[in-house]
Amino acid sequence: MMTMRIFSKDVANIPTVTAWYLADLGEARGKQELFTRQSPQRLKALREHALIESAVSSNRIEGVEVDQSRIGTVVFGQPPFRDRNEEEVHGYREALSWIHNEGANIPVSEETILSLHRLARGGVGDAGQYKEKDSDIIEKYPDGRVRVRFKTVPAADTPGCMRELMELWPPCIHERWVPPLIALAAFNLDFLCIHPFRDGNGRASRLLLLLQFYHLGFEVGRYISIERLIEENKDRYYETLEQSSRQWHEGRHDPWPYINYLLYILKTAYQEFEERLGQISAPRGEKTALIVRAIEQSLGMFRIADLQRQCPGVSIDMIRRVMKNLRAEGRIECLGRGQDAQWRKTELGNTSLNGQ
Repeated sequence: MMTMRIFSKDVANIPTVTAWYLADLGEARGKQELFTRQSPQRLKALREHALIESAVSSNRIEGVEVDQSRIGTVVFGQPPFRDRNEEEVHGYREALSWIHNEGANIPVSEETILSLHRLARGGVGDAGQYKEKDSDIIEKYPDGRVRVRFKTVPAADTPGCMRELMELWPPCIHERWVPPLIALAAFNLDFLCIHPFRDGNGRASRLLLLLQFYHLGFEVGRYISIERLIEENKDRYYETLEQSSRQWHEGRHDPWPYINYLLYILKTAYQEFEERLGQISAPRGEKTALIVRAIEQSLGMFRIADLQRQCPGVSIDMIRRVMKNLRAEGRIECLGRGQDAQWRKTELGNTSLNGQ
């Protein structure tokens, strides 16, 4: 909660590279609707593949592995399973399914976190319970040496820190202390630094990440495995986490390395998603419908540039053509001249665009 505390008291100066990521991700989210209305069969295959990759990769990061020949059975099958590892991989898959199916209705709360941890740990032992003993993050070297990489919050203080983290999340989002994606990454960093569970903190953090992405309208994790991308960039994950956790307890840490890492992962997911679907032509009429929806959702006056931002991937010529047709039908009207002219819906447009 130390990062969230900082943002609650002082509006952060956002680094330039972070601002670039935010701009790119805003554009990617704008394209999301267009892509997800294409090729249902291909999207179904992506969903199934991402589900498997996420369950396997998130566990493998923590050293939990299953026999490759058993992955399909473990992810999509039913108990009993051969061992604890298989139970945990299957449990993670159940947690993913819960988020994918009901994400918009699942609150970010202590109850949710405990439920996600319980599922991810296969419901065994201390699953769904905060740690009862202090546990630091230990790094082991190939030669057998070990070091304390980070001293986590003591077990006795963990419930209070988690409550504070939950209390800071809603105002941070609603009052926009920082842009929502930065708030999400800050929350994730604080969760990992608190380290509330004896085991399974990384997996719980990645499930929370997916859930909060959904809450903010970033749904690429449904089709591209965020966990697999983190695993592929695991060294950078641990490096930035260590950089951003130094002096966390004192509130003098630098959260930006880890924040930028998560933004990079999300951007990479969207790039991969677009690469897989970007060559597919939009169904006839879909781009027109996208433009009409943007106009329909506008409050008051709007410009062509506003529609371009809301309909990335749609050419300006296409936007002008649709606007020309709507103007001819008396649904919108122009209040000026040139590229920056303002437009608005007519009384007819207010009542008929929904039926477009």
